[in-house]
Amino acid sequence: MRNEPHLAPRAANHRPLSPLDFLDRALAVHPGRRAVIWRGQSWSYEGFGAIVARMAAWLAERGVGAGDVVSVMVPNRPEMLAAHYAVPLLGAVLNTINTRLDAEVVAYILGHSESRLLLADATCAGVAQQAASAAGVPAAILAEPGEGAGKLDLLSGPAPALPDMLARLSDEWQPICLNYTSGTTGHPKGVVYHHRGAYLNALGNLTALGFTRETVYLWTLPMFHCNGWCHTWAVTAAGGTHLCLDRVEPAEIFARIAAHGVTHMACAPVVLYMLLNHPERPARDPSAPRVTVASGGAAPSPALIAGLEEMGFEFVHLYGLTESFGPATICAPDAAEVPETEIKAARLARQGSRHVTGSRVAVLDASGAALPADGVSVGEIVLTGNTLMAGYYRDPEATEAAFAGGVFHTGDLATRHPNGEIEIRDRAKDIIISGGENISSLEVENALHRHPAVLLAAVVAMPHPKWGEAPCAFIELKPGAAATAEELQLFCRDHLAHYKVPRRFLFRELPRTATGKIQKFVLRGIARDAADGEA
Repeated sequence: MRNEPHLAPRAANHRPLSPLDFLDRALAVHPGRRAVIWRGQSWSYEGFGAIVARMAAWLAERGVGAGDVVSVMVPNRPEMLAAHYAVPLLGAVLNTINTRLDAEVVAYILGHSESRLLLADATCAGVAQQAASAAGVPAAILAEPGEGAGKLDLLSGPAPALPDMLARLSDEWQPICLNYTSGTTGHPKGVVYHHRGAYLNALGNLTALGFTRETVYLWTLPMFHCNGWCHTWAVTAAGGTHLCLDRVEPAEIFARIAAHGVTHMACAPVVLYMLLNHPERPARDPSAPRVTVASGGAAPSPALIAGLEEMGFEFVHLYGLTESFGPATICAPDAAEVPETEIKAARLARQGSRHVTGSRVAVLDASGAALPADGVSVGEIVLTGNTLMAGYYRDPEATEAAFAGGVFHTGDLATRHPNGEIEIRDRAKDIIISGGENISSLEVENALHRHPAVLLAAVVAMPHPKWGEAPCAFIELKPGAAATAEELQLFCRDHLAHYKVPRRFLFRELPRTATGKIQKFVLRGIARDAADGEA
């Protein structure tokens, strides 16, 4: 067939892909449908559109325009959700900042991103203002409901008409967000998202998790984390309801689920363990409509799966990175395939296969060759596709390294099973090499999670004078439970090869990121100090 000029895209048949279209459609098709609930208040999509319009107008009055970066350091409240639409509709770039970072890191992000201004709320005001002052960036603090003058109120008052949502979008490759990875060494890197990838991953998550107009999505996952795995846009695309939760508190989660008929939520596994061990758990009616819980970052234990089943929660395992717009794969086997809890837990420990719009997934050896799908061979997970970042902002060297060989290198080590599903064995940096033998920290952690007294386990390498490295286990016990190092060591010997058994057990509360992930870089430092103390 000839490539004739008159068949080229034109204004009538080509519109750049952008998640802004989801709100545009919602306002046109179902403006009266419930969109947002927060602290006893609710807004229809029309009312939410007014919040977006107020924010966009306020930003425009301060000169924010195409290409400008707007930083937002706010927990899960309506203004944070609105920023995902108000900022990009001006052609600007949204930079959501982890609310638990210290002023020094926030100041670095503001400076590196060349941010025009910082928007924060009362819970972050001290750090935000200190960081903004250091970076020379103006800061504004959101008003609390009913608060008087002096703060920025975007939830009430007259609202201007919303401009054309896509009027400032010239290219779907245009940046929509700038997300800084939580740097474990050195400064965090700025991951640039484009409108195209955000649109596609939002639709992929909508399909994978089954969002519909009946969805009531409880925001336990921070919106600042990969833009809430793109669910800030996906729930809107479905016409569902965003139920905002300022902070993760098990009692509040149970109360919101009961009061509002929550259908979906997402969080790190540590939050699920908190729910299982909370006094409010017995009050949860397991016969109530099931709640789909999406999680990632650690493999679920049989005890976790069994506990969630008892509460009427359906667990879905996701895998992804900041660089892949959040979820890239999903593991959600049919109940008929895995009827027994032990079998189901083993299957759900896998990261699964790509969802409908997710990146293609391969597992390669060191030479770049694909490994057989035998469930044994281990190599690096690499991704290709439309839901990958444009690159790292102001860091061409790191960008080229990440995309070396025409693929995106995740740094995660996995095997591929015969059915095509991947299963992570470890992060490349988390592999423990003891006496020349590779030890998967995940394998040791999974063994420890079988012990009835263990709430959370994290295993890292500690220096060893003879073997080079040895496993060191950090243990957080369940409330009221007790266990000794000797007991856990004997338990591990029943479930692991001898050389994989931790040489040291340290009992303490595990350090976590704002999204609930264990900060292993902190634990590595503690393990090094402990080894030095023994020397």
